[in-house]
Amino acid sequence: MLLEVKAVEKSYETATGKVPVLRGIDMHVAAGDTLALTGESGSGKSTLLHLIGGLDTADAGSVILDGQDVTQLDDTGRAALRRHCVGIVFQQFNLIPSLDVAANIAFQARLAGAYDKGAAETLCDALGLTAHLKKYPDQLSGGQQQRVAIARALAAKPKLILADEPTGNLDEETAAQVMDEMLALVTQTGAALVMVTHSPRLADRMERRLHLRQGVLA
Repeated sequence: MLLEVKAVEKSYETATGKVPVLRGIDMHVAAGDTLALTGESGSGKSTLLHLIGGLDTADAGSVILDGQDVTQLDDTGRAALRRHCVGIVFQQFNLIPSLDVAANIAFQARLAGAYDKGAAETLCDALGLTAHLKKYPDQLSGGQQQRVAIARALAAKPKLILADEPTGNLDEETAAQVMDEMLALVTQTGAALVMVTHSPRLADRMERRLHLRQGVLA
């Protein structure tokens, strides 16, 4: 099993006290799985994704990713695990504005010591980015920027892709195209994909769906 989440709990402090966000989450993801996390705003979807990726820490429970308990790692250990095992696609793209497309795509792979020029070129070709490699993020459309973000996430050959509303800022037609490309590439690379989405249409394209309601899986 690539990912096992066991009895995970998470709360946040507010002016009026602790607010529970996740209340004992159990889930698993095998290598090559595609899984949609759905639920209303505030149900804990993004929080769960951040805990899996080591971007935040759980209050209780464990997150076992590729044999390592993410909850037992320090900041340095979680960062190393992300570099070598996880690719993340954000809704807001999060590209580096001072780097061109080619450098953005190579950035995480180089940090992980996993950059493969030939593989990066294949990704760019599959995502229609070859003609844009010397451009900067502000010269691209939203759909093109999201394709760059997907290429960056896949370039390091991660075992797990985490995608948080990856098509949320795109029009319906572009969103469908980007989703087609991402699913095809995930299939080709053998990575697992966990995607947060509000869209039932996109969730239906995944092999499995889990629905969060008030911090629990319904």
